[in-house]
Amino acid sequence: MLLIPAIDLKDGKCVRLRQGRMEDDTVFSDDPVAIAGRWITAGAKRLHLVDLNGAFAGAPRNAEAIHAIREAHPDVQIQVGGGIRDEDTIQAYLDAGVDFVIIGTKAVSAPHFVREVAVEFPNHIIVGLDARDGKVAIDGWSKLSHHDVIDLAQKFENDGVEAIIYTDISRDGMMQGVNVEATARLARSIRIPVIASGGIHCLDDIHALGRVVGDGVAGAITGRAIYEGTLDFAEAHKIADQY
Repeated sequence: MLLIPAIDLKDGKCVRLRQGRMEDDTVFSDDPVAIAGRWITAGAKRLHLVDLNGAFAGAPRNAEAIHAIREAHPDVQIQVGGGIRDEDTIQAYLDAGVDFVIIGTKAVSAPHFVREVAVEFPNHIIVGLDARDGKVAIDGWSKLSHHDVIDLAQKFENDGVEAIIYTDISRDGMMQGVNVEATARLARSIRIPVIASGGIHCLDDIHALGRVVGDGVAGAITGRAIYEGTLDFAEAHKIADQY
């Protein structure tokens, strides 16, 4: 199982939000490149970068920091989300060496967009589905849609995306444990990999996710826990590698 550290970018700094609220942020570092290096040194094979300003603005706002991380750490995979709403933005990130782009709100509001970019940029498109009680949230988690998360995931699988990132937004940033049951249920309903996100708190969560790797849970994203120290990333990475 791939354990992926999150670097959430706001105003060029590394922060974490609680349940997606921009006004409830904690700044962990003003040097995202150094933070990236810290997790790579601890064993990370992929980084999860989120342009938080971009997610709310609908267009990239932290591309400079993302490009700097790519240039400083050329050998690690990078997946980027936040404000990716058009083909030009995808092309610009791929040209800069980003491996995967994550489509979130636009995937729900304009599903045909996913089909189009999955064809245009094969092997590079991941869809992020953020849900509460099985319903998908959009616009920086400020709204709940009527879409069922499993139905949408199956549609995007048919469109040709590489993976689904599934976030239980009731758990994200709260370090209350992963919603393993919901994540595994989603993974069993599709054939492409599911990456779990939201709620990881300690090593027990890594073991719990590891036990459902056979259901299709191929990776997990961790954020607040590794910054606040309730999860030692290097140790957690070694455990994840065993599954």
